[in-house]
Amino acid sequence: MKGGATHLAALESEAIHIIREVVAEAQNPVMLFSAGKDSTVMAHLAIRAFHPGKPPFPLLHVDSTWEFRSLIAFRDAFARDHGFDLVAYANEEGRAAGINPFDHGDRYTTIMRTEPLKAALDEGGYDIIFGGARRDEEKSRAKERIVSIRSAAHAWEPREQRPELWRLYNARLAKGQTARVFPLSNWTETDIWSYALLNDIELAPLYYAAPRPVVERGSAFIVVDDESRMRFEPGDRISTRQVRFRTLGCWPVTGAIESDATDLRAVVDETLRASSSERQGRISDGEDGGSLEQKKREGYF
Repeated sequence: MKGGATHLAALESEAIHIIREVVAEAQNPVMLFSAGKDSTVMAHLAIRAFHPGKPPFPLLHVDSTWEFRSLIAFRDAFARDHGFDLVAYANEEGRAAGINPFDHGDRYTTIMRTEPLKAALDEGGYDIIFGGARRDEEKSRAKERIVSIRSAAHAWEPREQRPELWRLYNARLAKGQTARVFPLSNWTETDIWSYALLNDIELAPLYYAAPRPVVERGSAFIVVDDESRMRFEPGDRISTRQVRFRTLGCWPVTGAIESDATDLRAVVDETLRASSSERQGRISDGEDGGSLEQKKREGYF
């Protein structure tokens, strides 16, 4: 464990350095917070970075209106318990129009995630936006810099990224530009779980195995978080399975896995033995390599 702890200490030091360096150049920073494992670890790193003071930015959650109810409860409790100001933003027009992941596919992602994210950033006047994305998650994320400059329309141009030699991060912005900053870029899924275990970080309960109501979708299980809004298919039958999540998104399109891992130590062990990517749990969000890069070019995180 000593070698693992040394590795995690180096990652922690790098992430805290990134957060401090970028905040020093920021006018109005904000940290995205989905209440998932990555953003929870990132928020804890921010707390460590500015201890004993309070991190000099709020948490921002873009609510798709199809979030797990327990995740919203965890989000609110985390912000309250750790003294963060929390800004929750949703596309209320999209909600009223009934935009949903069952009928609208990629259009749903654009309307209920990308567009409200850009609107929230514009309304808040934020120039530096911290996010919990990691390079090991997906190939278009693997080629993004730690400090990723965005245009006035929040668009990302991969060919115009700045060099980051010797861990020097240039967060200076031209008029209208913003920067998305990823302190966890060099972390892996196993690093996240292991760091949470080593530091006794509380994570959302959905990451731990428990009996939950599910319907089968291919090789995955959809947890029926709200039966009144669930779109059942012919032959669907709700059953109770012992499942957990490796990744969290909108509940109708995020697949759970069968598991006996009811605590963090068991989750770390299960992750080390896994033969598939955590993002295989995003069963219907269309985030394959090409489409996710296109979404990022349009302003998606």
